[in-house]
Amino acid sequence: MRLLPLISLCLLPGVLGAQGKFAYKLMNDLFANYSNALRPVEDMDKAMNVTLQITLSQIIDMDERNQILMAYLWIRQVWFDSYLRWNKEDYDGLDTIRIPSSYVWRPDIVLYNSADDQFTGSMETNVVIRYDGQIMWDSPAITKSSCKVDVSFFPFDGQQCRLTFGSWTYNGNQIDILNGLDTGDLTDFVENVEWEVLGMPAKKNVITYGCCSEPYPDVTYTLMLKRRASFYIFNLLLPCVMISFLAPLGFYLPADSGEKVSLGVTVLLALTVFQLLVAESMPPSENVPLIGKYYIATMIMITASTALTIFIMNIHHCGPEAKPVPLWAKKFFLKYMSRIFFVYEVGESCSRPSPEAERPPKVQVMNREAKLDNSASNVKNWQESVAKKNAAMKEDLDWKQENEGEKRPGCGECPKLQCLCHNERLLKNIEYMASCFREQKAAQKRTGEWKKVAKVMDRFFMWVFFFMVFIMSVLIIGKAI
Repeated sequence: MRLLPLISLCLLPGVLGAQGKFAYKLMNDLFANYSNALRPVEDMDKAMNVTLQITLSQIIDMDERNQILMAYLWIRQVWFDSYLRWNKEDYDGLDTIRIPSSYVWRPDIVLYNSADDQFTGSMETNVVIRYDGQIMWDSPAITKSSCKVDVSFFPFDGQQCRLTFGSWTYNGNQIDILNGLDTGDLTDFVENVEWEVLGMPAKKNVITYGCCSEPYPDVTYTLMLKRRASFYIFNLLLPCVMISFLAPLGFYLPADSGEKVSLGVTVLLALTVFQLLVAESMPPSENVPLIGKYYIATMIMITASTALTIFIMNIHHCGPEAKPVPLWAKKFFLKYMSRIFFVYEVGESCSRPSPEAERPPKVQVMNREAKLDNSASNVKNWQESVAKKNAAMKEDLDWKQENEGEKRPGCGECPKLQCLCHNERLLKNIEYMASCFREQKAAQKRTGEWKKVAKVMDRFFMWVFFFMVFIMSVLIIGKAI
């Protein structure tokens, strides 16, 4: 039993040598009178069946801007050659041989929608010839095919790229193309980092072109792709969403900070940069991508917020010469809207304004000097008391003049503290000071009311724009779920 392996090893070179001799003999016998220029059929009126099978190995590149799909394919073609048959018993049981494909006739099946500028085609590999005349040709090919790209839902889009194979010169009466499988083979597919392959169905079509009356069959493989959007979400979408939420915060900035308009302009410039990045990779078509629509809507919103900020700042900086706030504006902004959006000035409570804020200033006179207080009623009381004292002094002087027969002294001769004319002059000065203070206080009140109206408008538009940004972000992120 141990001698059998040794005997087989000794006889193996002889067996291989014998098969090699029969292979050379078969090669000489088959191609003695063979020509690879003509279609190898015995009856020229009959069509030759060519079975086509495509295996997708890898997606090399998807150029959306130029609408070109670059893929690595394995193309298998099977047909029968009537002139390449032999009896395998005559050649020591040799049933298959492998020879260069250039030795035999090959169908001129090409990719109809090829976008390759060099027309490289398939690699020159060997063919496998079986004793019954069946020829199987497996050849790898890197194809560039035109693909209609629809970027309406970028980066949550899916593409359908068609690969159409057919004979370039033979019509359907000469070569009939058949599907090897109902779908492309994806068993050896190398996963792509950007695209997910959902399927590759195959369909046979028979088309009659306008130039010719004969039918031309072809097999179309539809490559169904879905984009992996994680890269674009983290690098294009989320930064835009975060930047968009900064736009409404411009309304929350104090008007005196001087940074409200600068924030809006900075956010607008940042979004413009992202918009240019998206535009560089998209085809210049009428279909605006979804993320581009989001950018445009956000930029329009930020432009509107900047314009409203400028308008509100003009209201905030209304000077003392400004007209009073209209009654409807007081009722709408200062009474209702301020409570809804919790806009209160210093000293106000959340329920009602403090009475101290509504109290006018007081005026007191001490030692011939006028002093301001927070009660206008004290000024009136003081004026009444001074008038009573002056009347009493006048009656006293009249009584003395009647009883003593003396002349009433003139205003220039009487003491200043008791003279009525000096008191009247002092009252006029005090009234002038009080009126000036009232005018100043009224101007400050008008200015404060306009500032409060501007602040209420800021809060109102801040929440409106926050709501708009939230809705737009939910809509676009909802496409990814």
